[in-house]
Amino acid sequence: MASLTAPTSARPAEKHRAAPAPDSPARRKRRGGLVMTAVVAVAAFLWFSPLIVLLLTAVRTASDFASHGTLAMPHDWTLSNFGDAWRIGKFSTTYRNSLLITVVKVPLGVLLSALLAYALAKLELRFRRAVMFFVFLGLTVPIYIAIVPLFTMLRDAGLTDSLWGLLPPYLAFGLPFTTLVLQQFFRRIPDELIEAARMDGAGNFRIFWQFVLPLSLPALVTVTVLDAVATWNELLMSLIILSSPEKSTIPLGMLGFSGTFTTNYTGLSAGILIAVVPILVLYALLQRWIVGGLTAGSVKG
Repeated sequence: MASLTAPTSARPAEKHRAAPAPDSPARRKRRGGLVMTAVVAVAAFLWFSPLIVLLLTAVRTASDFASHGTLAMPHDWTLSNFGDAWRIGKFSTTYRNSLLITVVKVPLGVLLSALLAYALAKLELRFRRAVMFFVFLGLTVPIYIAIVPLFTMLRDAGLTDSLWGLLPPYLAFGLPFTTLVLQQFFRRIPDELIEAARMDGAGNFRIFWQFVLPLSLPALVTVTVLDAVATWNELLMSLIILSSPEKSTIPLGMLGFSGTFTTNYTGLSAGILIAVVPILVLYALLQRWIVGGLTAGSVKG
């Protein structure tokens, strides 16, 4: 009978030994996870706090903003700021101009960058290293030192105060970064695939269109979105080249909210929200592709 009761008497002890200790690795890992979650939540709140302040400022009256300050909760709520912002910022005109230049410039710039990146990544060029050096040297050239010669050349070509005059400098300054991202992605495409296509009689352009581009969709989406954001938000070059109000882009329209002595902060906040909504929606829809395209080539193997 003693042998039959021994296992029964040992079970409570086994259960007691199986319980995790107060400072066990599992408990420490769980506490560390909670602390990290709290830190990330606080960082996310701080990251989004400017957008929250912008939204609250856009839905309050100017008198309420002047009385209670920027960080106070609104006491008088209104949506009329958005209508006023649309009129002051001339968004019916600036939206059309910005959309036109973005729709034309971004696909053209991505296509040129993809062609150049493919040549640098997969073709045997005699001066490939020299071409790569000069292309990527464009990343180090500040736009400020090129304003005067660019304006002089565009004026001599009759392209000042014209939306089409923005295309050459936009393409020139957007090409290096886009080419760098695409070249890193193209290098990951197996050379065996390209050699097999060549053995089947495919030329370089056919390989580029039918094999390289479809396999590079994440990188193409990434550079398209980033290039569209840069074109949509560009101010300095458009401020120098454009002079007519009917040719203004969205960043130029935002200057109408600031005067010599005062700034319409509530209207400006509403105008900023109107201007950035398309970009925020684009980022939200294509976030997965953007992350995948930017991390391509960061791990080799």
